[in-house]
This record gives sequence, structure tokens and C-alpha cells, in this order.
Amino acid sequence: MRKAEASRNTNETRIGVKLNLDGSGKSRIATGVPFLDHMLEQVARHGVFDLEVSAKGDLHIDAHHTVEDVGIALGQAFAKAVGDKKGVRRYGHAYVPLDEALSRAVVDLSGRPGLEYHIEFTRARIGEFDVDLVHEFFQGFVNHAQVTLHVDNLKGSNAHHQAETAFKAVARALRMAVERDSRVKDVPSTKGSL
Repeated sequence: MRKAEASRNTNETRIGVKLNLDGSGKSRIATGVPFLDHMLEQVARHGVFDLEVSAKGDLHIDAHHTVEDVGIALGQAFAKAVGDKKGVRRYGHAYVPLDEALSRAVVDLSGRPGLEYHIEFTRARIGEFDVDLVHEFFQGFVNHAQVTLHVDNLKGSNAHHQAETAFKAVARALRMAVERDSRVKDVPSTKGSL
């Protein structure tokens, strides 16, 4: 099984992540940011990854450092777990609806960090959660997972639905990209490495 752990300890946060790419969708999430917990549960369930995340952050300031650093640590764990990428599909994509909202995610396990992010939220907060932090999470993730990720919310009037479809679409795209393809024996690149 492709498993990895990552931790990030700074003056602002203490993060621990355990990830199994060949899991069954189980999660144990405790970040101190309830909406982030809900989104990470979606990543585990729809990516069919086993995911444990614990975080203690400077939430007395705001959730920014915690959300960003969880993205960073998850990206580090993902990069370790996927390994040399031999035999994987490499590319993944997904469209996910939730009522009126529809999001698309496309990922390439390219070895190069790149984020194209296009979500125009209909409001600034989902409960206490600042929607700007969705971008911060995905930026931290792609920088450390070394993937190219395009995330687009195509429709939506409910900000919760917009965010949830984005996280679910990313999870399903990652699931597809890391799947083993029996026809691919080596690294899926003419360069010979990713």
C-alpha cells in the first residue's frame, strides 16, 4: 500500500498527516476548523483515501495558518505516498455536482507545482470560514504535492455547495490520477521521470 506521513511544526501550527492512497475512504480529522474538517472528510471519502489529520494552530488570530499548513502537510504526504509514479494513470479529471453547484477538477502528477483556480464565491464566509482560505489550502497542497491542478466552479449560488463540489472534484481527480494502470509499466512520461 502507498502510505505516508508528514508533519509541519512552526511557531504558528503543529500539523500531523497520515495518508493511505490505497485505502477505503476512512478519515479521522481534527483541525480545529470545522468546515475544513468537513472538506477533508470529503477528500478521504471521494478519493477513497484513508486520511488522518491533526492540527493545532493559532486560531485566536484566524484560521489562515492552520488551513494553509494543513494543505502543505497533505501535499507532502501525497508526494511521498505516490512515490516514483510508475504504473499510475498520471492524469485525472472529475465533474461533481451538488444541487445547483458544479465544479471541475483536472490534475496532472507532473512533478511541477501549478494551480489554476477559478472559484467566484457568492459570499465571503461559510459560517465562520473565510472562503479565501480554499485557495490557500489548494495552493499549499499543489506546491508540496508537486502536481498541476485546475479547479473551476462552473455554476453555483450556494457558497457551501461551491466549496464542497470543488473539494469532491479534486478528490475524484486525484483518485483517478493515482490509480494503477496495468498497461503502464514505467513512469507515464517520455522524460522517464516525473
